[in-house]
Amino acid sequence: MTLTQPPQAQGLYHPQYEHDACGVGFIVHMKGAQSHSIVQQGLTILVNLAHRGAVGAEANTGDGAGILLQMPHRFMAKVAAAEGITLPAPGHYGVGFFFSSPVAGDREKGRRLFERVVQEEGQTVLGWRDVPTDNSSLGETAKASEPFMQQVFIGRSADLANDQAFERKLYIIRKRAHSAINSTGVDPYLYATSLSCRTVVYKGMLTPEQVGLYFPDLADSDMESALALVHSRFSTNTFPSWERAHPYRYVAHNGEINTLRGNINWMYARQSMFESELFGDDLQRAKPLINKEGSDSGIFDNTLELMTLAGRSLPHAVMMMVPEPWTAHESMSPEKKAFYEYHACLMEPWDGPAAIAFTDGTMMGAVLDRNGLRPSRYTVTKDDLVIMASEAGVLPIAPENVAYKGRLEPGRMFLVNMDEGRIVSDEEIKQQIATENPYREWLDQHLVKLGDLSEATDPAGVNGNGKDPVGAQHAVPLPNPTPLPIAQTAFGYTFEELRLLLKPMAENGVEAVGAMGTDTPLPVLSNKPRLLYDYFHQLFAQVTTPPIDSIREAIITSADTTIGSERNLLKPEPESCRLINLKTPIITNAELAKLKNAGESGFPSVTLPIVFKAEEGEAGLEAALNGIFASADEAIAAGTSLIILSDRPIDAAHAPIPALLAVAGLHHHLIRNGSRTRVGLVLESGEPREVHHFATLIGYGCGAINPYLVFDTIEGMIADQLLPPMEFDKACQNFIKAVTKGVIKIASKIGISTIQSYRGAQIFEALGLNQAVVDQYFTWTA
Repeated sequence: MTLTQPPQAQGLYHPQYEHDACGVGFIVHMKGAQSHSIVQQGLTILVNLAHRGAVGAEANTGDGAGILLQMPHRFMAKVAAAEGITLPAPGHYGVGFFFSSPVAGDREKGRRLFERVVQEEGQTVLGWRDVPTDNSSLGETAKASEPFMQQVFIGRSADLANDQAFERKLYIIRKRAHSAINSTGVDPYLYATSLSCRTVVYKGMLTPEQVGLYFPDLADSDMESALALVHSRFSTNTFPSWERAHPYRYVAHNGEINTLRGNINWMYARQSMFESELFGDDLQRAKPLINKEGSDSGIFDNTLELMTLAGRSLPHAVMMMVPEPWTAHESMSPEKKAFYEYHACLMEPWDGPAAIAFTDGTMMGAVLDRNGLRPSRYTVTKDDLVIMASEAGVLPIAPENVAYKGRLEPGRMFLVNMDEGRIVSDEEIKQQIATENPYREWLDQHLVKLGDLSEATDPAGVNGNGKDPVGAQHAVPLPNPTPLPIAQTAFGYTFEELRLLLKPMAENGVEAVGAMGTDTPLPVLSNKPRLLYDYFHQLFAQVTTPPIDSIREAIITSADTTIGSERNLLKPEPESCRLINLKTPIITNAELAKLKNAGESGFPSVTLPIVFKAEEGEAGLEAALNGIFASADEAIAAGTSLIILSDRPIDAAHAPIPALLAVAGLHHHLIRNGSRTRVGLVLESGEPREVHHFATLIGYGCGAINPYLVFDTIEGMIADQLLPPMEFDKACQNFIKAVTKGVIKIASKIGISTIQSYRGAQIFEALGLNQAVVDQYFTWTA
């Protein structure tokens, strides 16, 4: 750890809790006219957003503030010449802004290593510049971790055809240099705020007022730009640092990405499949592509940058990551709905309250989360300025100069196209992007709905009675059905659960109503056996994340998910949506039978038993888990699309492995192997029956769950008149409806709108479990 980074996990603190709630704003000249006044007005906006940032115990130590500008060529040429460096024309050189070690020897070693990487990538280091700073206004805490500021000038090679090709090369250089310098530890402070031929970022652990004072560069009249993106950081519950100040390289963000842990896991797993014609072999040398130790905003920026440089337009990539609520949107155009449905097969939403401003130096835009949980106001002037910020009034504008004002609406995008000199409406930009490819045609050809899979005879019988013949291939033969009372005993069912929990769910499709709170002891302190789910507690919205009303705001929620084998995220093609669509992750026995038989439709499956020899105890359990992981690896290598984990083979000698342990353990095993996105995980288990059980299973990556013993129990309750006379199928659908609504309600409490985002997000803390178990099977759980 260096003083520029947050501390290691300790006590109630963990670095993964690093979130931001801040003030963000920008000013841009619609026609692209560069001027120093834009820089000064950007700093004015920043100062007027100071109350949205924060300071520490010292009033002069800020959580972070900064400004992103277009490359100011006149200024850079002047300061480079002062160092004896002659810069080529704009676009033919890049500027890297680096935090570096205050120790000259460490800094020099870092420079030499960086220069070696640049040379290996076929580019030329034109020279270095020490950036002047004035820290007289900084507090002692900020000074104690203050890095040395330097800039590097890199010449573009003749074989790079355009600016975007050069940006990709600079990206590879930055990634390679970061990995090389970090691994050797020669400069523990080293961090690139920007490395681009289009933009430069001045930022630090500063207050908004200190940015202009700390960087004298910004006061130079030759510092000109057509845009300025500014940010005042409030690090909620976390530590400020120089690195985590905004803006990042593409975005400034106000809000929280609550699905971050899942987004990171999925992106990390997808890396093994990344290939790009634009990057070629360079991409493999740049891994890891996502900085797992970054803040939510930083990791969002990493992903957006990668997808943009790999070929998508910046607005296209933003639409993928922050989609509108489209599933229940009746008035949305068919083309746009098809766009979102197709891209939902490629990537889960980055969900949570967020106002995000984004730029690549050629355009400026902003997007609001689907719930509109962060404010964003804009003003357009008659002299072609566009000002947007977290609140109105951040820049004094004469009333007679105001052309019009407005606010960014939930899920909407605002884009200033400087090449065309105009604001592009949300409808226009999204319709243009949505019609670039025939997404509806691709979906109709390749996306398979669960209901459209060929009918299969249920291996366990539609009612779980085992009378029908096996209609699918299995890794192990199905056992004789266990009598219902014995199965219920094996999985710990109680009469109270039947009467108080299952009855209202099966009868009315709603969760049971009970008193708030519980006086039962924590599982680790209880003298009664408890299921593994009970050791996990759902994290809740803290400080800045308003919960969603999943009943009154149902239009923005969605239970739709997909399972199957994903393809290369960086190369979208018609077959990228070759997945199975589920309206809910809770499935009936008949639907499970369809999945087991889905090989006929191009989705080969394998069923792995999740049982262990009871007499072998802990050693037998661990060995069985390792066997499951090895079998899964073999199945994936053989081309399996679906892995079904089943505890049906229980008997007197074989006990069920806790379903959550099997699911989470396999999920993280496959993430570490880089193969998680190659397969969908399905669970066939008698264990889950409460909403919390299903929430934890989905939260740890399970794509579909068949609670077969619940359905058997419901059938028994109807026969025993514990339920009123009703159709068995209706009772099962009621139960599924209650669970689905319950999971959506749980997700909504932390501001997550879709089950697809919630899947794998593991928004839980474990209480009472051995840390070694958590690290191995529930990796990155608090």
